Amino acid sequence: MDFSLSKEQLMIQNMAREFAEKSILPVAQQIEKENKIPDEILEGLAELGLFGIAYPEEYGGAGGGYEGYALAMEQISKVCGGVAMVISAHCMTLSTIMAFGTEEQKKKYMTPGCKGEHILSVAFTEPSTGSDPKQLTSTAVKYGDKYILNGTKRFISNANWPGTILVFAVDSETKRPTAFLVDKWCEGYSISEPWDKIGMHGGMLLDVYMKDILVPAENILGGPGMGYPILQLGISYGKIGVCSITIGAMLAAYEEALRYAQEKMHRDKPISKFQAVQLRLASIASLYEASRWMTYRLAWLANDVKDPIQFAKEAALTKTFVGETVIDLMRDAMAIHGSYGLINDYKIAQLWRDSIVAPQVEGVTDMQKTIAAAVILGAI
Repeated sequence: MDFSLSKEQLMIQNMAREFAEKSILPVAQQIEKENKIPDEILEGLAELGLFGIAYPEEYGGAGGGYEGYALAMEQISKVCGGVAMVISAHCMTLSTIMAFGTEEQKKKYMTPGCKGEHILSVAFTEPSTGSDPKQLTSTAVKYGDKYILNGTKRFISNANWPGTILVFAVDSETKRPTAFLVDKWCEGYSISEPWDKIGMHGGMLLDVYMKDILVPAENILGGPGMGYPILQLGISYGKIGVCSITIGAMLAAYEEALRYAQEKMHRDKPISKFQAVQLRLASIASLYEASRWMTYRLAWLANDVKDPIQFAKEAALTKTFVGETVIDLMRDAMAIHGSYGLINDYKIAQLWRDSIVAPQVEGVTDMQKTIAAAVILGAI
C-alpha cells in the first residue's frame, strides 16, 4: 500500500498549481463578480491538456489517469471553484462516452473534448425531476433513422459553449430513458440566461430548450433504453470532480484560516497562540486530510471499474463524507476569522458560499446515502 505520489502525478499537481496561481488567480475576483470565465483561461487549460488529463492519449488525452485529474482539480479549485466546475461537468461527459461509446463515437467526441476544442455537457435534470428517471418528460420520437427531441432541461453546466451535450430523453420505442449525443447550437437548441446561484461563480448553470431537434440514431450512446445505467455510472465518475473541487476549497480555507490566525493579534500575540484557535486548526487539518484521501482513493478506483454498482456505492460514500465534512470545516475556518469572515473582501466568505454548492450537485447528500444503503443491503 503506497500513498506517495508518482513523479508524473507530482508534475501534474505542480503544473495545475502554477497555472492556477499565475493565470487564474489574477482574474479570480473578476470571475466571482461577473460569473464569467475569460476565454484565455479556457484556452490555457486546453493548451496544458487539463480538459483531457484523465484519458488515454489515443483519444487526445494526457494519460494522467483519474488520480492526476483529482490532483489537478484540487489545485484549480483552490483558486477558483467555478473554473473547476466547468472541467468537472466536461469530464463527466467524457467519462461516460469513454465507458459506453463505440470506437467511432469515442474518436468523434472524445478527441476534440480532450483537446479542449469542445466543452461538453450532460443534460438529465428537468424542472420536475433531478434524480428519478421515471419522471423525465423530455421525449425522443423515432422518425426514420433519426429521433426528434423535445423538452426542457434544468441547471445544465457548460450549455453555453460549443460542443456536445449528452441528453437523456424517453424514446418512443422502449419507453425508457435513452442517452443521445447532441451537438449544441444545432437547429432547435436554445438556452436561458444563467441562474444566479450562491457560489461557484463562473461555472454557469442554464436551462436548455429542445424544439424538434433531429438526432441520427447513430448518436445514441449505449443503446436504446439504456439511459439509466449510463447515467448512474456517469454520475459516479462525476463525483470525482465534485469531491476534488470540494477538497480544493477545503485546502484554501485551511490556508486562509492558518494565515489569519498567525497574523491576527490579540493581547499582543497572534490568536494562533490561543488553545481554542489551535483546536479549530487541528480539526480543519484532520477533516481536510480525511476528505482528500477518500477522494484520491475514489479516483484510483475509477481507473479500473470492474463493478459499476460497487463503484457507485464508493462514489456515493465519498461524496456524502466530503459534502458533509466541508460544511464543518468551513464553519471552523469562519469562526477563526470572527466577524471578518462575513466580509466579502476576505476569501473565506467566497469559500463558504462555494462550499454550500458541493452537497447539492451530482446528487444531494440524502440521495447518496440512499444509493450506498441500497448497495450495502443488496437492494440493487
